[in-house]
Amino acid sequence: MRVDVFTIFPEFLSAPLDVSIVGRARESGLLDVRVHDPRRHTTDRHRSVDDAPFGGGAGMVMMPGPLFDAVDAAAPPRPLYLLSASGERFDHAVAERLAASDGFSLLCGRYEGVDQRVADHLCDGELSIGDYVLAGGEAAALVVIEAVARLLPGALGNESSAGDESFAAGRLEYPQYTRPAEFRGFEVPEVLRGGDHARIERWRRAQSLRRTRERRPDLFEARPLTEAERVLLEEFDA
Repeated sequence: MRVDVFTIFPEFLSAPLDVSIVGRARESGLLDVRVHDPRRHTTDRHRSVDDAPFGGGAGMVMMPGPLFDAVDAAAPPRPLYLLSASGERFDHAVAERLAASDGFSLLCGRYEGVDQRVADHLCDGELSIGDYVLAGGEAAALVVIEAVARLLPGALGNESSAGDESFAAGRLEYPQYTRPAEFRGFEVPEVLRGGDHARIERWRRAQSLRRTRERRPDLFEARPLTEAERVLLEEFDA
């Protein structure tokens, strides 16, 4: 998969893209991330990429010229998404959609945002990682890339991991424990130490349901409980 990122701060992305799951995916050839700096397509000695907004107002707006020229020069994979607080909410379903594609691109805004003509005529859509404002789109780009990269076949050491995690089936993930079995008086649940793998699987599913009901009632209510799930909750008094 190829992912192109357009940012005036390429150094913001360099270290995070080289480590952990994303770094390994790049090293193995599963993921090809290319970062482009629109400042390379400016024409003045100050390498200006922003200007005052028409109509007045605080802050500066990113000019369309360097952004259009940078995209034209790179011929990136489409769709090209503007990372914006007003965009479509990025969630697990969107990550799955992007992971099933051959590639996509991300454009990082800065300052007060980008000239609207960039959003309307250069980009294919907008993505938002949440209802808050960041200084720029770089942190959001890292979120999108990592969420998508870990869904690529072969990116994770254990292929079942992605399916077990939060949101994969509209539920939060069950709690996890490791050694020691007792730590400062806190014990690992007995069911996980008993060796009955079928019971462990049922317990985990029940805990996933319980945790979703308590912490994300919106997710819990969005998908009605099956009879089997009701039985699980009763079995483990969850």
